[in-house]
Amino acid sequence: MPEVVLRKRAIIVEEIFHEGGPPAAVPLKRGAALVVIRNPFAGRYVEDIQPFMKDLEPLGLEMARRLVTALGGDPKAIQGYGKGAIVGAAGELEHGALWHAPGGYAMREILGGAKAIVPSTKKVGGPGTRLDVPVTHIDASYVRSHFDAMEVGIPDAPKADEMLLALVMTTGARIHNRAGGLKASEIKGEDGLR
Repeated sequence: MPEVVLRKRAIIVEEIFHEGGPPAAVPLKRGAALVVIRNPFAGRYVEDIQPFMKDLEPLGLEMARRLVTALGGDPKAIQGYGKGAIVGAAGELEHGALWHAPGGYAMREILGGAKAIVPSTKKVGGPGTRLDVPVTHIDASYVRSHFDAMEVGIPDAPKADEMLLALVMTTGARIHNRAGGLKASEIKGEDGLR
């Protein structure tokens, strides 16, 4: 199995106090853990790429732990999450799909068994490519107040033979959310949806 070769990593934390209305009693924190790794499949077609997902599991756990720490250290404070990947030009979109399981299961484990599917996105792009990572509530995907996104990227990544992998977490609903729908306080926790 290929080795995970890390070139760089970054943690980004935003604190949002208002979106044009009154300041929130508690600012929303939105954070991203980003890593740039060598794409072991760049420049060639490889049929069996699934074993690399297992290789990415420790990286996913490390990134999730570091992100929780950057957001204050309390996994119970995290209410939203998402993940994404940008594959360099010598790779293929399917290489980014290898991040779905290791990234998602890592956050669920660190957060104590969150129930909702972890939304994700991926694309192929060059250095400086930006990615909007979708976010939903960790326990119920239909909680409309937590539908969000965080734009991520690193100026010199990914190079053609690299991948940028991202995990995103938030500490609450959008500031000034008032679009209705299922409230976090109404989650039943039966199926990860409601």
